Amino acid sequence: MNDYRQLAVWHGTILGDDQVDDFKEFMLEHTQTRVEFAEMVYTLPDMVNGETVPDTGDRGDLFFYVHNEDIPQFSIQRFKIDSSPPRWWEDVLDNGGGTIYPQDVLEKYPKTW
Repeated sequence: MNDYRQLAVWHGTILGDDQVDDFKEFMLEHTQTRVEFAEMVYTLPDMVNGETVPDTGDRGDLFFYVHNEDIPQFSIQRFKIDSSPPRWWEDVLDNGGGTIYPQDVLEKYPKTW
């Protein structure tokens, strides 16, 4: 996995265990990017003043790694595949997204830059 260090998150994208190879082929075809599946993560509910916001949370987010050599083209090509394209993990965290993920996920995936 040393060739795959950059974590990306595709919000609201659910992937079944039997779809990993299809996902990898899709990304290669549509973004010319080699990827490795990390895991599916389901978000926590939003909190306001210590209270859970109704009808929030439990969104499936797809976590995957981008091959180091493919990062430049993925940076641009990702915008062609969805109206809500995958984002870098660091961008998710830097924009307040860390509050919606379980603590074990935050500990498992530290920022790389």
